[in-house]
Amino acid sequence: MALWFPAPRSETGEDVVELHLHGGRAVLAKVFSVLGILPGFRPAEAGEFTKRAVLNGKIDLSRAEGLGDLVFAETEAQRRQAMHQYQGALSKKVEAWREQLIDAMALIEANLDFSDEADVPKNLLAPAARVASGMLSEIEAALADARRGERLREGFSVAIAGAPNAGKSTLLNALAQRDVAIVSDIPGTTRDVIEVALDLNGVPVVLIDTAGIRETSDPIEMEGVRRAMARAESADLILLLEPASDASICLPIREDQTLWRIKTKADLTDSDSKQSLSQKGSLSISAKTGAGIDELLKRLSKEAERFAGEPALVTRERQKAALAESAKLLAAALETAKTGVGEEIFAENLRLAARALGRITGRVDVEDVLDKIFSSFCIGK
Repeated sequence: MALWFPAPRSETGEDVVELHLHGGRAVLAKVFSVLGILPGFRPAEAGEFTKRAVLNGKIDLSRAEGLGDLVFAETEAQRRQAMHQYQGALSKKVEAWREQLIDAMALIEANLDFSDEADVPKNLLAPAARVASGMLSEIEAALADARRGERLREGFSVAIAGAPNAGKSTLLNALAQRDVAIVSDIPGTTRDVIEVALDLNGVPVVLIDTAGIRETSDPIEMEGVRRAMARAESADLILLLEPASDASICLPIREDQTLWRIKTKADLTDSDSKQSLSQKGSLSISAKTGAGIDELLKRLSKEAERFAGEPALVTRERQKAALAESAKLLAAALETAKTGVGEEIFAENLRLAARALGRITGRVDVEDVLDKIFSSFCIGK
């Protein structure tokens, strides 16, 4: 069956024909073979159809990024956030900000070019500055929530850390419900970082098994410890495993990072190993008997769900960088406005701020980012 989509109402804005083929792979291979020898025909590049839609004005860059996230979404929370982007949540907000900036710039231009006209109000800098100030507050709020959007795209990361033989790989296998990591009584078995993706109630979670942290002269194990420390430092949550009979160890954490102390191998001690959490936040578990594992999963789900509420407005580093630049320029403009002079500099900062916002949707510098964005798409998408 052949479907004809004439321009400009197709998804790409160009003439498009879809062939719906029935049968096995041999039928598909033969059709591709025949099409391949026709003049002007070639296989589509990665993301080429979406790229053409952007170039033809059917969608903007931020919506295209939402489509890319939708293609690779693995959990309900990721799908919901991707749809939020694809439906233009960020695009509409950015365009509203740009319109406000254009209005503010118009006020300044009127003040500069027609200040001698009787019907032009005096001191148009003040209302323009109010517009810039309100927008700066909105952009700063969006930037403050950007980390949540990126976490949801990439997965809430949980590093499992601790000394050798603390039960890290055993816990990873128990949480993943399959044998992912090699478990051994020999210290230093895990030499490299192992990552496992989980779906906890629709929220993407990445579990990271790291090498045991200890002093060692083995150069390979030393590298494993270095990587373990680096990966733990970048994780959202650290599960610091400590066998019930061992003393606590210290691990530096960031200000925005959370650390849970987990007492492992509870089955080897006389203490109560039921699913209970002490006042100090130390959960006792036994990966061997399963005691405490359900409680740990429940608490992991609750922690991850904090980042899966309403979809975030900003979900990518590119978007965050453009907003941060715009915020910086708005702040510079407001500093100029405080002095009551330098209206030309104020207007120029507003213009540059609007240009930075335009990079989010692709209104400016689109060629610089197209290839990078669409290189991660499926072939032909």
